Amino acid sequence: MTVAPAQSFEASSEPSGQSLRALDGVNFFVAASLAGFGPFVALVLGTEGWTDETIGLVLSVGGFAGLFAQLPGGALLDAARSKRLLVAAGTTMVGVSALIIAFWPDFFAVSAALMLQSITGGIIGPGIAAISLGLVGNQMLPERLGRNQRFQSTGSLLAAGLFGLLGYYLSNRDLLLTAALLVLPALLAIAGIRADDIHFGRSCGAPDHHAVKQPPPRILLRALGKNHALLIFAGCLFLFQLVNASILPLMAGTLGHNEVGHSGMSSSSLILSALVVVPQIVVALWAPWMGRKAKTWGRHPLLLIGFAALPIRALIFAAITDPVLLVGVQVLDGVSGTVLGVLQALVIADLTKGTGRFNLAQGVVGVVSGVGATLSTTLFGLVSGTLGRGGSFLVMALVAGVAFAIVWAFMPETRQSDRDA
Repeated sequence: MTVAPAQSFEASSEPSGQSLRALDGVNFFVAASLAGFGPFVALVLGTEGWTDETIGLVLSVGGFAGLFAQLPGGALLDAARSKRLLVAAGTTMVGVSALIIAFWPDFFAVSAALMLQSITGGIIGPGIAAISLGLVGNQMLPERLGRNQRFQSTGSLLAAGLFGLLGYYLSNRDLLLTAALLVLPALLAIAGIRADDIHFGRSCGAPDHHAVKQPPPRILLRALGKNHALLIFAGCLFLFQLVNASILPLMAGTLGHNEVGHSGMSSSSLILSALVVVPQIVVALWAPWMGRKAKTWGRHPLLLIGFAALPIRALIFAAITDPVLLVGVQVLDGVSGTVLGVLQALVIADLTKGTGRFNLAQGVVGVVSGVGATLSTTLFGLVSGTLGRGGSFLVMALVAGVAFAIVWAFMPETRQSDRDA
């Protein structure tokens, strides 16, 4: 499967400190800007008089657009020499989308804006991973991805708090304007990454490619489809997202019903905020450690930890409704989020080293896991309607347990020895 020659580029150059610090800024400010979407967009549209059904429709349209953008986005990243330019273009589109929603909150404009913002998801996230790989190479990628994840989570957390204050003291529209403004420091950070520090070959999985004006060697697409470990990994992520995407919405609905039954909705939003914030804190604190351990322990033990946390979480949610306990259980969500936030791109880089198809493989895995997330709420909404809340969480635990079993039995260790790396 490997097509690269024996000579290695891995240790022949070191990225500048400026580029590495600028990459920190990119992760922080891009995540902060993207935090203005999702629930906050729904909040803004709700204040404009939109119905829940219409809000759900435009969010779904955006989600499907992002799903379809994964594969072409990955192929484009493999082919393009300037990953910085693509990430900058995608980040600019995020700002434009926020402005459109803020100033023209009608159905067609908002639908177009959310589609535009979602399509950039096929470029920004994978593009940052590609830049990281091009800067540090496979050997140092675990620590770099852990650092990326810390800055992303910190940016999201601080931005969410800022948006909440803006919405409370000013107006909900101001939070979208702030999300657009956060694009400016993100673009400055992207410009701070030196182009000469990004090795083109290794940024797309061909670390031994040196030719400046020639594309690196790439395996055929059908050969990528024969990478059984990559297909197993994608299938496990499909099952993981099939469960994970529905756990919090189902619990949020339960909290809402319980609050209505107790004459008020005052505390449900605070509980839900805590359920969202706690995992992000865990990720911000734990991600660098995870990156280091991925290098010393290997990928497989950490994948087992991340996948095991999901069925345990579902089983506990099936048994308890106490808000304090629920918030505590969300630490497990942080465990899974940290593992996959660091290891998803890392495992793909391991499995595609020498192929020239790193970014396309990211797109393939993104599509498969995205389909699982898209189907999740509909599927488990039906299950909950048939079996009830407790039964739905038990089915979730079963599906998540199957994903864990597949990782344990069939997913190989992908870490290469230092000699091979």
